[in-house]
Amino acid sequence: MRLLVLGRSGQVATELARLSGEGHEIRCLSRDEADLSRPEAAMEVVRGTLETFRPEALINAAAWTAVDAAEAQEEAARALNADAPAAIARLAAEAGLPFVQISTDYVFDGAGEAPFAADATTAPLAAYGRTKLSGEEGVVKAANPAGWAVLRTSWVFSAHGANFVKTMLRLGAEREALRVVADQIGGPTPAEAIARACVTIAETLAADPRKSGIYHFSGAPDTSWAGFAREIIARAGIDCHIEEIPSADYPTPAPRPLNSRLDCRTTKAAFDLERPDWRIGLDCVLEQLRKD
Repeated sequence: MRLLVLGRSGQVATELARLSGEGHEIRCLSRDEADLSRPEAAMEVVRGTLETFRPEALINAAAWTAVDAAEAQEEAARALNADAPAAIARLAAEAGLPFVQISTDYVFDGAGEAPFAADATTAPLAAYGRTKLSGEEGVVKAANPAGWAVLRTSWVFSAHGANFVKTMLRLGAEREALRVVADQIGGPTPAEAIARACVTIAETLAADPRKSGIYHFSGAPDTSWAGFAREIIARAGIDCHIEEIPSADYPTPAPRPLNSRLDCRTTKAAFDLERPDWRIGLDCVLEQLRKD
């Protein structure tokens, strides 16, 4: 399948690029080529690429992911997280191409302990979540008859870019102990698994647009940030103690949802996608980092 991906340097975009050649031809547009902070101008580039590359589906893997910075720069975050996905969704509908948009657990308020279903009430706590939710709404409003999907995920990690795994490895090597939040619970998700899920969803939508909708995809089993950190440190063979603390002891500009559990059963039913075991994904990432 020929896929056009918006984004090139992010964790999921990097993994999508790595899938090119595995039965797929994948073209990634970098920010230098299509600057999504200026959505309408970027769409002119995308239109030209549609004519030359002739993709069979579009995937948006570009986003503003600096959660805390979004509190002070919400309009800039909105351009990337809301205006751009809406513009891409409209263009995909005009071109008759399926479209997959990646979203986040931050669209929920994190109340309770039950996993959030895809149709659960949204109530983002911070600017990042608000802008991502607006992006979802733009995709839904486009009502692409060729098929569309919003794929919410959580706690993304990989061997690329900045993420929790790489931070824990760096700090764990420098310190004897780390204080890590233990009352936020969710599913760490390997970027590679998200990339493969996006491709599977795009392929399925191309064959059956009736499967359009909002879906969840996160790693299993659910754990806390402290639990995740402890596993990272142990599997990396680092001698560092993880001390569990409440969120109140680690204040951030943007509040985080305490409950980031996602109910992924509809994703399994529609696309036969199982929740990936993040521990296996973590071992793969650690092996990649050892080789780099």
